[in-house]
Amino acid sequence: MTEAKMYYDNDADLNFLKGKTIAVLGYGSQGHAHALNLKDSGVNVVVAQRSGGDNHKKAIEDGWKPVSVAEAVKQADWVHILLPDEVQRKVWEEDIKPNIKKNAVLSFAHGFNIRFQQIVPTSDLDVIMIAPKGPGHLVRRQYEEGKGVPCLVAVEQNASGKAKDLALAYAKAIGGTKGGVLETTFKEETETDLFGEQSVLCGGLVELINSGFETLVEAGYQPEIAYFECCHEVKLIVDLIFEGGLGKMNYSISDTAEYGEYVTGKRLITPAVKAEMKNVLADIQSGKFANKWLEENKTGRPFFNKARKEVSERMIEKIGARLRSKMSWIKK
Repeated sequence: MTEAKMYYDNDADLNFLKGKTIAVLGYGSQGHAHALNLKDSGVNVVVAQRSGGDNHKKAIEDGWKPVSVAEAVKQADWVHILLPDEVQRKVWEEDIKPNIKKNAVLSFAHGFNIRFQQIVPTSDLDVIMIAPKGPGHLVRRQYEEGKGVPCLVAVEQNASGKAKDLALAYAKAIGGTKGGVLETTFKEETETDLFGEQSVLCGGLVELINSGFETLVEAGYQPEIAYFECCHEVKLIVDLIFEGGLGKMNYSISDTAEYGEYVTGKRLITPAVKAEMKNVLADIQSGKFANKWLEENKTGRPFFNKARKEVSERMIEKIGARLRSKMSWIKK
């Protein structure tokens, strides 16, 4: 397998952003980081954020004069969408498409709406993605420390012939080229991101933690002990993997724990589980998952709201809240 090319500071030129006004749509976790980092890199930025909420208040506190999406788009040569997936199509049709300048740049931090054709840009636009692989607060903090969170970049439409250069310049302006930038496609980023969330990071991990907790409690062990063993210590293991891969984690744990990993891991994550992961991936690739999610939003999120409530009422959540209330270091 050939090693993927990574792009760093010397591969990107901020001059491609010179003279451009970038509209950052949304001042949430990613939006605030992108807007502030761009501004600190010398880029002219206008922030769009609807009034009345915490994000609008935060934007004002940070020195911005937030405007409506339509107004921001009218002012901009470049529109960067950092809004929830499920609202982007409506905002595109009502506020962006009627107001975006000809030959402008349209960019995203996630490919969902392009991949599943919820947004179909006009042919004169450069359509690109700049996706930091970390939460917004980390993107901002790393930039302030002279470092950077790695990013993905992709080009879906190259109307100007300079779309990749523009994407790399934006990545540099938010600090990404200090951490390293990997080129991908909208299709690859969207499908792998959804799969990772559903099979491992969120869906898989949450159910694994809860099933382990319930197994111990149902066997008569104290719920507090079960919480520490199956939930609390997950962070300790994940931090080791994050810092040095599986090797550092195995080096750091006891030999007994490592032996248990080898003899038990595949009893749980069986070929049948991997086969179901392939079914999950197939649903993502075919658009079945996207269609279900979009329909869920159209009908008022009945399944989503019920599932969220059920998770909040699990014993592990109640035990965990009580134990964490005594862990002063977590609040810091």
